[in-house]
Amino acid sequence: MNHPLREIRADFDTESLVVYQAYNPEIAAAAVRAGRFGAGFKVERMTWIKPSFLWMMYRSGWATKPGQERVLAIRITRDGFEWALRHSALSHFEPGVHASEREWRDGLVAPVRVQWDPERDLRSAPLPYRSLQVGLAGDAVRRYLDEWIVAITDITDTVRTIREATDVAELLPVERSYPVPGDIAVALGMGSVP
Repeated sequence: MNHPLREIRADFDTESLVVYQAYNPEIAAAAVRAGRFGAGFKVERMTWIKPSFLWMMYRSGWATKPGQERVLAIRITRDGFEWALRHSALSHFEPGVHASEREWRDGLVAPVRVQWDPERDLRSAPLPYRSLQVGLAGDAVRRYLDEWIVAITDITDTVRTIREATDVAELLPVERSYPVPGDIAVALGMGSVP
């Protein structure tokens, strides 16, 4: 299947979508119990959410990296996700998106950073198309914690099963192309060359 260079692929329905994060067991267990982040979660730090399951697996080493031993599937509202994208700045200057480096730098006051990294396959090898990472800070973190989260599920056992399986296609989450509104697509540089 051919993918556009930049495309948000996610597990979503009409109201919400799943993003992934990995934490140490204490933070993950507290979040799952409470249905929200609390004990150990540092609200003053940027927190990165990832709609791509395989990119999260690459980032967390399939739940083996220190401090990332528990993988969480966090279902958030689409309204919240799109708010984040509308209030974001690309992490790098791009001539096709920004009129100047100064315009890009001025935009870095936004509470959200987005970056496009190579998507990964099951063996964590880079693919020729990009996956979106969304970094939340300040007001965006507060909104994420207090307004956007619908459910938090610890999927670490599923991650381990997939990591050890030989036939995994039916175990992977179904991710489809997310329908990005036009104004957001332009701001995210979708369709531009990295």
